Order: sequence, then C-alpha cells, then structure tokens
Amino acid sequence: MLKTFAYIAAALVVVVAGILIYAATRPDTFRVQRSAGIKAPPDKIFALINDLRDWGAWSPYEKKDPAMKRTFSGPPSGKGAVYEWDGDKNVGKGRMEITEATPPGKILIKLDFIKPFEGHNTAEFTMEPAKGPGGDSTVVTWAMYGPCPYVAKVMGVVMGLFMNMDDMIGNDFAAGLASLKAVAEKS
Repeated sequence: MLKTFAYIAAALVVVVAGILIYAATRPDTFRVQRSAGIKAPPDKIFALINDLRDWGAWSPYEKKDPAMKRTFSGPPSGKGAVYEWDGDKNVGKGRMEITEATPPGKILIKLDFIKPFEGHNTAEFTMEPAKGPGGDSTVVTWAMYGPCPYVAKVMGVVMGLFMNMDDMIGNDFAAGLASLKAVAEKS
C-alpha cells in the first residue's frame, strides 16, 4: 500500500513538473482575432464601435448578463470614452477605454479586467474596404492581445486540457461580428 502511494505521488510530481515546464515554453503574449465581411461602408461600422453606448446592439457580452451594471464616462465616443461594467460570473467586472480612434479604419481599446481574474489587454478593431467585386463591403477584424504572464500560461495549459481559450474568445468575437453585421446592414 505504501509503495502504491509512493508511485502515485511520484507520478503526480512528474505531471505537475511537466505542466510547469511546458508552460514556461509558451509565448509571453497572446492574440485572438476574428474577421467578417460586412456590406456597409467602413465609416458606418466605425460609428457603431466608436460609441460604446451602441455596443448593447451588437456585443455578445451584453447578452451574457443583461442585468449587469454599466457606467459610461468621458466623451460619448472616440478617444477617452470609457465603459465600466460589473456583472455576474459570465462577464465579471472591468473597464474599457478608447485610446485611439482613427476614422474610418481603426479603434484601439484598453481593456482592464478586474474580476474574476485581473488582466490588462488591448482590443483592436480594423475596418478595411473589400477589394474586388462587391466593393461596398468592409472586412472588419476584432482582435484582443496582451501579455501572458507565467501564471496565465500555467492556467492556459491546465484549462487547455478541457477548453480552448482561442475558440472560447474567438467564438464570442465571431458572434459579435455577426451581430454587428446585422445591425450595420439594416439600413
């Protein structure tokens, strides 16, 4: 019995050491992005992203907790516009601030997650007119990127056994872009 326990303990030590070593080899940054074609001009799409109050019409995170508390400050849109949220376990708590708004093609947002885990990342939206036939379309890319500290790497390795973070966040981005497409193509 004692010998069996020693083998199990040794196996656990090897597994934990393997996870820690593998995590150390992972990149120090991450990037998740999705793109979609939208039949609307870039300036129309830009306006829907640039005004944080308009996100309720298309952001998938707004639908995950309709009862979350929302606070807006700063200018109504563009650089300096701020949106803070405090919601359930599906959305957590955080703050985003537009740090760059270059019409009609680029918006950068500083994302600060507070709960359930602290994180500081950047969201980037780019709008590029489609090339070729159907030039009335715009390719919209929604990306999020930032640092990946060692603890996050370890969590990523462990969680990666059960779920893929790129797929999880990427699926939200794809759903958001589909909603943005529906809103932008309405009129």
